Amino acid sequence: MAADMGEGETDVQGGPVRHIPVLLREVLVALAPASGETIVDGTFGAGGYTAAILDAGAEVIAFDRDPDAIAAGAAMVEASGGKLKLIHAKFSELLDHVEEASLDGVVLDIGVSSMQIDEAERGFSFMRDGPLDMRMGQSGVSAADVVNRAKPSDMTRIFGILGEERKAGRIARAIEAERLKAPFETTRQLAGLIEKVSPRRPQDKIHPATRVFQALRTYVNDELGELARTLFAAERALKPGGRLVVVSFHSLEDRIVKRFFQDRAGKASGSRHLPMVAERQSTFTLIGKQPLTAGEEECAINPRSRSAKLRAGLRTTAPAGKTDADILPVPNLAALAALGG
Repeated sequence: MAADMGEGETDVQGGPVRHIPVLLREVLVALAPASGETIVDGTFGAGGYTAAILDAGAEVIAFDRDPDAIAAGAAMVEASGGKLKLIHAKFSELLDHVEEASLDGVVLDIGVSSMQIDEAERGFSFMRDGPLDMRMGQSGVSAADVVNRAKPSDMTRIFGILGEERKAGRIARAIEAERLKAPFETTRQLAGLIEKVSPRRPQDKIHPATRVFQALRTYVNDELGELARTLFAAERALKPGGRLVVVSFHSLEDRIVKRFFQDRAGKASGSRHLPMVAERQSTFTLIGKQPLTAGEEECAINPRSRSAKLRAGLRTTAPAGKTDADILPVPNLAALAALGG
């Protein structure tokens, strides 16, 4: 997977990159795959983690919502000798395909695939002109639907919260004025407008459109909601002693993962103004340092690893906790379905 912009921001939406699994060594240490085990790779992508897990002797059930990734993985399935099952589905649909308490591990690499960025027709990158799409699953509401139909106030929240764009309101109002002349259809069309509203300064490390494109992609694919639902599903799918390993690239994603593990490991801080609640059994114990980050050598080889953070937990024997999305910091934004598609 390719990284999102995180605290160590990079111009992610740029040109083609070679697929390099991020924090692979650290992932394998935390996941500890072994012969006879069954591991879920929830974000198959180009199969980097899956290949390494198979090499360790474990069987893999891999998920991807992108039909192109599923098609590209067919050769790996064939070569695995029955040890790899590839499923075209969102990773939040995990429990539709595996039994509860059946897995030895779940690994998630949260981010857009380098393959998707490289394909102009997918509309993830403004460096290659293409349709303003950004749908990982290639269906549903597109980025063009959002910029052509969303209210300026909703776009302001999307750009400001999901992209942490400081000029979100100004960009949203400019989009509203421009779409009255002609609808937005291409990546360059939108990027060009953003450049006019927010020109790039010599000291800027990233393109002015990077944060807006990141926000649109995150919103269109409901990435934060998907992550939250998957964490709860993984908790139920893991057997005692199973391991959950998550690599995230953006601060919003990392906050969700951090808060989940804090809650499930009994380390979430409460408020001194609220009444005491009954103590719950921890469903995870934390594995190692939290979070792990890439070393200098990996960052030099793969700059996108600079913003990667790895968090991991070991499943205890306690029953899975209540699925309560309110404990996780998932922003409340305009309903995606209302924008049509």
